[in-house]
Amino acid sequence: MSTELDRPGVVAALFRPGSRAAPGQGRRTPRDWVVDTLFVLLAAGISLLGSEPGPNAKLPAVPEQLNFWLGLVAALTLLLRRRWPVELVVVLTVVSVFVPAVGAASGPALFSVAVHRRPAVSVASLVLAVVSAVVQFWLYPIKVAGVEQNYLFGAGFTALFCMALVAWGIVVRTRRQLLLSMEERARRAESEQELRVEQGRRRERERIAREMHDALGHRLSLLSVHAGALEFRPDMPPDELAVTAGVIRATARESMDDLREIVGVLRGPGLSDPGGRRPQPGIGEIAELVEESEAAGMTVRFEPLAGEADGLPATTGRHGYRIVQEALTNARKHAPGSLVRVELTGGPGDGLTIEVRNRLTPGVAVPGSQVGLVGLAERATLAGGRLEHHVRAGEFQLTAWLPWPA
Repeated sequence: MSTELDRPGVVAALFRPGSRAAPGQGRRTPRDWVVDTLFVLLAAGISLLGSEPGPNAKLPAVPEQLNFWLGLVAALTLLLRRRWPVELVVVLTVVSVFVPAVGAASGPALFSVAVHRRPAVSVASLVLAVVSAVVQFWLYPIKVAGVEQNYLFGAGFTALFCMALVAWGIVVRTRRQLLLSMEERARRAESEQELRVEQGRRRERERIAREMHDALGHRLSLLSVHAGALEFRPDMPPDELAVTAGVIRATARESMDDLREIVGVLRGPGLSDPGGRRPQPGIGEIAELVEESEAAGMTVRFEPLAGEADGLPATTGRHGYRIVQEALTNARKHAPGSLVRVELTGGPGDGLTIEVRNRLTPGVAVPGSQVGLVGLAERATLAGGRLEHHVRAGEFQLTAWLPWPA
């Protein structure tokens, strides 16, 4: 349901809260109570000073006692200046035309409007106050300490005083809005910083997850192959059994080393292996990777780079190694017994191209989540390259390109 507060304009502006103590902004703070009390005492003190009408009043003078009590009541109404500033200044300004003592409270009320409402509303209240002073001094020329005051001087001084109050109130309002804006910016900057930190942590977790999947997945698949050989060949000769057990032991040790390396990354700098981290694998270690796969019973045809790989960045070499490692693991799981072709081409300026192909084995359906291929695609993208895979004529083909600066 739409209300006046939902529609823009002057009416909505009159009821728009302007401070913490305004409607909808919470209770008054101790500081607010101190300021309000000082305003009440100031207005009451000014009204007690009193002023007597001149001899040519246009209307009958207000009785002194009534003028005094109405001035005190007007001062007390300043306690409502935060909740209803516009309504209060209108009532006090109009009444002050006929009851001079009430004018002492209309000044703080005008200041409150300037603080809690928009400048357009403050200027309208200022015009009303000036008109009120002009009419009041015309109806009741005043004398102070027995000296009759000049009409133009009294009206002009009151107008300047009201303008100063409004200007001061607008400055206070602007300062408050500036402080609120700065606080909001600080909160927003802190939130953005926390978001950046969380995004950094998530990217780091994803990187570690990829490393764990690519490294441990290969080792564990080798363990599965050799353990399967022991399961299906219980009558294996002792010599072959010893060789297979040695391969299993070596593979398990390398898996533990990979896991220790990843845990060292999780611990952070200075808390990892005190002996130093192992060198990260690169293009030069792909040949050893192929030998491990062949020792597990795979048939791999490997074509290394035709030229030297000395200028290849270490990061690119590590990504290339992980891509070949995951491709061999997938071939071992999904196409056992098939010939796997691994070919490396490229050079400085042209980039490094990795192509892995293998025939699909009919009737072999090993459950897979495609996490490995997704991780490889993310790895290639983060390295500034690309990765594609598809099946054509019963053959699975994986092609990756990584940048190689000239």
